[in-house]
Amino acid sequence: MSFFRKLRDSIAGKTEEVTKQFKDGLEKTRKGFVERVSNLMVRRRKIDEEFYEELEEILIGADVGVNTVMELIDDLRAEVKKRRLNDASELRPVLSEKLVELLRGEEDNSIKMNPDGTTVILFVGVNGVGKTTTIGKLAHKFKSEGKKVLLAAGDTFRAGAIEQLEVWGTRTGVEVIKQSPGSDPAAVMYDAVQAAKQRRADVLICDTAGRLQNKSNLMDELNKIFRVIQREIPGAPHEVLMVLDATTGQNALSQAKLFGEKSGVTGLVLTKLDGTAKGGIVVAIRQELNIPVKLVGLGEKMEDLQEFDSEQFVHALFAGLIEEELVDENGEVQQPE
Repeated sequence: MSFFRKLRDSIAGKTEEVTKQFKDGLEKTRKGFVERVSNLMVRRRKIDEEFYEELEEILIGADVGVNTVMELIDDLRAEVKKRRLNDASELRPVLSEKLVELLRGEEDNSIKMNPDGTTVILFVGVNGVGKTTTIGKLAHKFKSEGKKVLLAAGDTFRAGAIEQLEVWGTRTGVEVIKQSPGSDPAAVMYDAVQAAKQRRADVLICDTAGRLQNKSNLMDELNKIFRVIQREIPGAPHEVLMVLDATTGQNALSQAKLFGEKSGVTGLVLTKLDGTAKGGIVVAIRQELNIPVKLVGLGEKMEDLQEFDSEQFVHALFAGLIEEELVDENGEVQQPE
């Protein structure tokens, strides 16, 4: 069975709505990346050095990352020799297969939940990446699953941060634990943990400051928050999710490297994937950081925050090519087996 057919069959068992969200959210990347690759394969039927050079440029342009691109091109060269491929179009499924391998890590991409009591999820990340919006969307996701959710307004420094979280609390019908602007964030977290225990909340989602006077200040503040949470709920926080803006491409990767090393990040959230043609940054991040991508923002609606799925991601990128390959001789799309 061909790789594209396997991919299509694996997607067939998943929710149509989620598949559509991935396809819609990755439309710009599909047009900027896959369509350019397809055009290259049509223009240059022969797999030669010029072909590899142009493919390299397209991959780097999609922000797949220079190191990752070099490795990927080397892998493709090896596969071409091994499979004795001559026609560039034969590389389509091979490239797709390699991208799935690059995106699929050994770790579990799902959000780690506390089997015994409240799950505490701490959000970190610089200002302007969509952190508060992501918190609101995740609160909506958990609530729609029937969970009792609380939010903690731990970003007491940025003007309007508490009010912004309260707006999301109202939208989703979730209570926000807060203090006045400028308060000690660790004190807010203490109040929030106590409230979560008293109300028997399933999930407590905590916002934190994206910027203080300097980086060491920010890390000291995070360490203090960690200590307070861990003292009250052993084993918490169960997730420390760093939010990155996918539209910033390589800058997002740099932020993750700087921030992630010191703040105990357990997973990444990539927002605004629908707003960029450089969705290849997911591949770069997955390869260059030993941190799984756990959630992706695929649009502006509350339902558009989805758990990252490497097969859905690659299927969404290559959707047009998959349908082309699966059309039978009568011009009808073959159904999954």
